[in-house]
Amino acid sequence: MDIELISKLVDVGVIGLLAALSVTIVAIGLERFFYFRAIRLETFRNAKALELALTQRLHIVGLVAANAPYIGLLGTVLGIMATFYSMGLDGSADANKIMASLGLALKATAAGLVVALIAVTLHNALTRRVKVLTIEWEIANG
Repeated sequence: MDIELISKLVDVGVIGLLAALSVTIVAIGLERFFYFRAIRLETFRNAKALELALTQRLHIVGLVAANAPYIGLLGTVLGIMATFYSMGLDGSADANKIMASLGLALKATAAGLVVALIAVTLHNALTRRVKVLTIEWEIANG
């Protein structure tokens, strides 16, 4: 079993998943931003219909915000496991090689945290805008 190939697959899989999730949440954020700008509150007859329209796809952003750090952490754990497995096969304890491998394994956690920070910020901003629009509708409709 080629450990370098496994390490690259883990890197590509985890980092690729995090990149796909970040593109998805940014696309949702942009779609919601333009929807919020174009929405006409007077067309809604009740608050529940308005809330339903405003909160579409926001759960996906929240889901990514909550789980991106765990996905990154999983990548780090898999990277550390690959490092230890490689050490076991080599029978060597070269500190430079171990530290370089562990340092590279931590990049998945860093990527997960970056995606989570973007998702949390986006989720909070969109949720705040939903609340403002809902209050504006309530003021206008009693």
